[in-house]
Amino acid sequence: MKKYWFPIFSLAIVLVLISCSLPNQRQATSDKPAPVTLRIAWWGGEPRHEATMEVIRMYERANPHVQIEVEYDNWDDYWKRIAPMAAANELPDIIQMDLQYLKPYAEKGLLVELTPYITNGTIDTQAISTDAIRGGKIDDNLYGITLGLNAPAVIVDVHMLTSLGIQPPSEHWTWDDFEQIATEVKKKGNRYGTNGMKPPEVFFPYFLRTKGQNLYQSDFASLGYGEDEPFVEYFSRQLRLQEVGAFPSPDVTERIKKMEEELIVKGESPIHWTWSNVFLSFSEAASRPLELFMPPGPGQKAGMFVKPSMFFSIARSSTQKKEAAHFINFFVNNVEANKLMKGERGVPVSSKVVEALKTELNPEQVKVFSYMERVSKDGISLVPPDPMNATEVVRTLLDISDQILYKKITPEEGAVLFRKRANEILAKNRQ
Repeated sequence: MKKYWFPIFSLAIVLVLISCSLPNQRQATSDKPAPVTLRIAWWGGEPRHEATMEVIRMYERANPHVQIEVEYDNWDDYWKRIAPMAAANELPDIIQMDLQYLKPYAEKGLLVELTPYITNGTIDTQAISTDAIRGGKIDDNLYGITLGLNAPAVIVDVHMLTSLGIQPPSEHWTWDDFEQIATEVKKKGNRYGTNGMKPPEVFFPYFLRTKGQNLYQSDFASLGYGEDEPFVEYFSRQLRLQEVGAFPSPDVTERIKKMEEELIVKGESPIHWTWSNVFLSFSEAASRPLELFMPPGPGQKAGMFVKPSMFFSIARSSTQKKEAAHFINFFVNNVEANKLMKGERGVPVSSKVVEALKTELNPEQVKVFSYMERVSKDGISLVPPDPMNATEVVRTLLDISDQILYKKITPEEGAVLFRKRANEILAKNRQ
């Protein structure tokens, strides 16, 4: 028996020594995070793609254990790409999300509730207003972190108008002023007076609000305006402008796939209806000074609304949720990262970032920030997320708008058809 004692004793000592050294080895290993791969998807134009890629490279340098795979496209193709991923439960870890899609994606269980990441400090919201945070909530659950704030806007090439001998719009211009300017541009400059005023789901609701009405009822179970007169008025104006050649037909606008092809960028129109956050990209693409105006009135203050330009959401299927939340925190709170983005996704939601950027802004960027300050000082609050089935309503509105402009139906017929189809879609929200 004694001949076996020494090897066993020696083995015991070795095991004890190894076990004593393990905690230090674990500590040394834990100091170096395990490699992580994140997938991120967004929509936008080239300026957004380039700026976002720079921010991602900055994040990877600061977090060398993280490798980020990117997927991006224009608006239409982005949602076509995302839909099958959602169906297969294979969404990217971080998804750029829009108000129109936030509720349906959340209610299908595709997105993570983000409040715990705020509570544990992974996402710092101390410098973010409660309004901006509330913009990403469905009921009491937070499914999106607002990346920027924007509002409906009209980009105007003032120099083009004055060179044609046309008086530019004033701050409180009217719909009649807009129609007159667009018509004069066609007569004097033989070019379009405006772009196609798309998307109609932005500016038709604005028009309704100027008249004290809304696109949806408060319960989201039917349309919010009683008579068809506003619909007829809104689309009849477009039809009149199209008939005199001042408004592009749908086949012209459908061929435009990127910002560089937009009419105002190519100098083929002095007016472009859009969101305030894309002004800088348009200005850079056009390589000439442009200006920002509120859409026409009367009733501008009632019509205007502030909207989260977009959100970052985290997919429920993600296996790297905490790292995804860490990246989102960096994206909204890091000053140097936001200097690269220059407010392209809207005025940043962090007050600290906004304050730090003020001395960094060039004249074109100042126009965007000043526009949002002008809109916000009127006490205009953020609009809530779109209701369930809103995407179907929007597709219906787009389809009927095109039918009117192709002269397949009249604005009166379009108004009746939209009311019937939209109410059938929204009635599902009662179920």
